Amino acid sequence: MTTHTSRTNTRGALAALSLPVLMASLDTSIANTALPTLADAFSASFPAVQWIVLAYLLAITTLIVSAGRLGDVVGRRRLLLAGIALFTIASLACGAASGLAMLLVARAAQGLGAAIMMALSLAFVGDTVSRERTGSAMGLLGTMSAIGTAFGPSLGGLLVAALGWRWLFLVNVPVGLLNLLLASRHLPADRPAPAGGRALLDPLGTVLLAGTLASYALAMTLEHGRLGPLTLGLLLAAAAGAGMFVLAESRVPAPLVRLEMFRDNVLGASLASGALVSAVMMSTLVVGPFYLARALALPPALVGVLLSVGPLVVALAGVPAGRLADRIGTRRTARAGLLAMALGAIALSQLPVRLGAAGYVLAISVVTAGYALFQTSNNTSVMTRVAAGDRGALSGLLNLSRNLGLITGASLMGAVFAFGAGSGEITSAAPAAIAAGMRATVAAAAGLMVVALAVSAACERPTPPP
Repeated sequence: MTTHTSRTNTRGALAALSLPVLMASLDTSIANTALPTLADAFSASFPAVQWIVLAYLLAITTLIVSAGRLGDVVGRRRLLLAGIALFTIASLACGAASGLAMLLVARAAQGLGAAIMMALSLAFVGDTVSRERTGSAMGLLGTMSAIGTAFGPSLGGLLVAALGWRWLFLVNVPVGLLNLLLASRHLPADRPAPAGGRALLDPLGTVLLAGTLASYALAMTLEHGRLGPLTLGLLLAAAAGAGMFVLAESRVPAPLVRLEMFRDNVLGASLASGALVSAVMMSTLVVGPFYLARALALPPALVGVLLSVGPLVVALAGVPAGRLADRIGTRRTARAGLLAMALGAIALSQLPVRLGAAGYVLAISVVTAGYALFQTSNNTSVMTRVAAGDRGALSGLLNLSRNLGLITGASLMGAVFAFGAGSGEITSAAPAAIAAGMRATVAAAAGLMVVALAVSAACERPTPPP
C-alpha cells in the first residue's frame, strides 16, 4: 500500500510539473500563425504585432535565472504556485485586451509567469523522484516541451478559425486552474532554509543580468542578423553588462549565480553545448520551410506535415532517451546525441537532393532523435550535480542557455542561409539558390556539433561536484 501510494504521489507530482512546461512552451509559438489576424484586429503594422511574440520571449530570457534563484530563496512550491497563478491571470488579461499596448504588457507578465514555471519545474524534479529515475522524469518534461512547441502553431490556427484570436490566450485559463489544483495537492512542501544558509536576494546582480540578456536578445532580433549600428551598440552594452555582472557576483555575499559552480568544468561544458545544440535546432526551423516549399516545390499542406516530423520525433523519443540515460549514463547518452545530430546534419545536405521529401524526413529524424538524447541526458547530468539549494538557479541557467541558443540560431543561422543562397531577399531567391543556402546552413550546423563534441571531450576528467 505504501509503495502504491508513493507511486501515485510521484505520478501526481510529475503531472503537476509537466503542465507548466507544456503551457509555457505552447505560448512561445501559439500566436505565430495569428499575427496577420492580430495586425488586422489592432490596425497595426506587422513589425508592431511581432512584439506579441517578442515580449513573451524577452521576459522569459531576461528573468528565468532570477526566477530560479528566487525559488531557492523563498521556496520552490510557493513560487511555482505564484508563477502558475500569474501566468493564468495574465492569459486572461491577454484575452480581454482592448488594445495592442495592453496586450503587450499582459504578454510580458505572462512571460514572467512562464519563466518561473520553466525554471522551477525542472528544479523540482530532484525533490519528487529518486536519483535513479531522474533521466526518465527529465525526458517526460522534454517531451511536454516538444509537444507544446510543435503543436502551438496548429492549435493557434484552429482556435483563431473557430473561436477568434482571444482564445489563443483564454485557453490557458482552465488549464492553469487545473495546474494549480494538481500542484497544491501533489508537490512536496518547501523545506525550511538551513541555519546560516544563503537567504538573501541579489538585486544588483538581478538588474545587471536582466539588462545584459535583454541587450543581447534585442541585438539578435531587431536587425535579423545584420551587424548594423543598433546591433553593434546592443552587443557592446551586453558585453559591458556581462563584465559588470561577473564583477558584482564575485563581491556580494549572496550572489544570484555562484561563480564557483563553474569550477566544475562539466557544468560549463553542458551549458555551452546546450546553447550550440539549440542554435542548430533553430536553424532547421528557419531553413526547413523555405527549402521544402521552394527547393523541393512541395505544396503548403505537405510542408506543414513534414515540419511537424521533427518535433514529433523529439516528443516520442524524450522518455526513452531518459531511460537510456538512467541505464548507461548521461555522458555517453549526451555524446551519442551530439554525434547523431552531426551525422543528421550531413545527411540533411545530401538525402533530400537524392530522395526528395523522404530524404528530408530520414535526415531530420536523425537530427531530432539526437537532440532528444542530448537534451534529456544533459539536463539530467546538470541537475544531479548540484546541491539542492542551487537547483533553481541552475535550472534557470539551463533554460537560459537553450533560449540564447534559439535566439542566436534564428539570427546567425538565418544570416548564413541568406549568405549561402547569395540573396538578401530569400523569398524571391531561385530554387537552386535556396538549396545552396540549405547546404551552407547544415554545414555550419554540423560544424557546431563538432565543436560541442570537442567541448564534451575536453571534460573527460570532470571535477567533483560541489
